[in-house]
Amino acid sequence: MLLSWLSLLQSNDAVNLTFVGDAMQHTPQITAALTSGGHYDYSRCFTHIEDDIRWADYAVANLECPLGGRPYSGYPAFSAPDEYAVQLQKSGFDLLLTANNHCMDRRHQGAERTIHVLDSLGMPHLGTYVSQEARRQQVPMLVNLKGIKFAFLCYTYGTNGIPVTGNVVVDLIDRARIAADIATARHAGAQVLCVCLHWGIEYQLQPVESQRTLADWLIEEQGVDLIIGGHPHVVEPMEMRYSNKWGKDVLLVYSLGNFISNQRDIDSRGGAMVKVSVSMRGDKPLVHGARYKLFFVQKPSYRGENYVLIPEGRDDLVRPDSRNEYNRFMQRAHDLVLSRNKNVPQEK
Repeated sequence: MLLSWLSLLQSNDAVNLTFVGDAMQHTPQITAALTSGGHYDYSRCFTHIEDDIRWADYAVANLECPLGGRPYSGYPAFSAPDEYAVQLQKSGFDLLLTANNHCMDRRHQGAERTIHVLDSLGMPHLGTYVSQEARRQQVPMLVNLKGIKFAFLCYTYGTNGIPVTGNVVVDLIDRARIAADIATARHAGAQVLCVCLHWGIEYQLQPVESQRTLADWLIEEQGVDLIIGGHPHVVEPMEMRYSNKWGKDVLLVYSLGNFISNQRDIDSRGGAMVKVSVSMRGDKPLVHGARYKLFFVQKPSYRGENYVLIPEGRDDLVRPDSRNEYNRFMQRAHDLVLSRNKNVPQEK
C-alpha cells in the first residue's frame, strides 16, 4: 500500500494542489509594507514558503480584503493596496477566493474594483461578480490540469450584514444554489469538484454543527471531492473521509486558519497549508496524499521590517522575541486541533 501511495504521489499524471487560509491586511500590515517612495512592498512576506506554493500545479488562497482603493484601511472595513494581490500572484497563487464576510467592506464599488484589479492582473478569482450575467459566464469555474477537468466553487455565509448593492453578486451559502452549480459543473464535464467555503464561528478550534451537517450533505448527497474551509481565523481539523455512496475518498478541511494577518490571539498567529494530489482511476477521481504544514506569522520588530511567514521547522528564522509565541502556536495547533485529524498527517 505504501509503495502504491508513493507511486501515485510521484506520478506525472497526478495534479498537485495547495490551499491556504485567510490572506488579510490589517492596518499595521499596510503600514509595514509602505516604502519611502510611497509604494507598497510585500516581497519578503512569503519568501520562506514560496517553494511550497510553487510545488503545486494549482495553488489557492482566500483574499479576505477588498482592493477598494485609497484610503487603505484594516479592520473593520478593509481595503488593501493593489500591490498585495500582485505579490500573491508573484508568489505562485493561481486562484484567489473573494466570497467572504469582508468582500463588501467598501460596498459595491470596492467589490467591483477588486474584480477589475484582479482581471487586469490576469489573476483568476471566484466568489464575487460584477453582475448576474458575469456570474452566469464564470460559474462554475472549470480548470483543465494535466488533462483532468476541475470545477471550483466558492461561497460565504454572509457579508457582515452589509447589503449587496448595485449589480454585484456574492455567492452565499445556499444548498439549492450549490446543488444547481454542482449539477451545471457536472454537465459541463467536470471530473473533480472542489467547494471552498467561508463558514463556521470565529476562533473556535473545532467545527460547529452547521459546518458538519453541510459537509455531510456535500460529501454524501452531492458527491464532491474536496471541501476547503476558512473564516474562523484558527486552524480546525482535517480528514480524508471515505464515501460509501460514491465509492471514493474526499478531503475535508474545516478551517486553514489565517494565511497572514496582524491578529494577536495565539491560535490566530499562523495557519496551515494543506497539500493534496488528485489522479483519475478510470472515470473516478482519486484524492490521495493529503498532508498539512504549519507556518507562523512573525511580526516586524522595527520600522522597515515586514511581516514574514515562517514554516514549522525553520527555528533559525525565528527572532528571540518571537520564539515563545512561535512555540505556543505550534504546540496548540498540533495538540488541541490537528491531533484530531483523520488520515491527514503532518508533512515531514
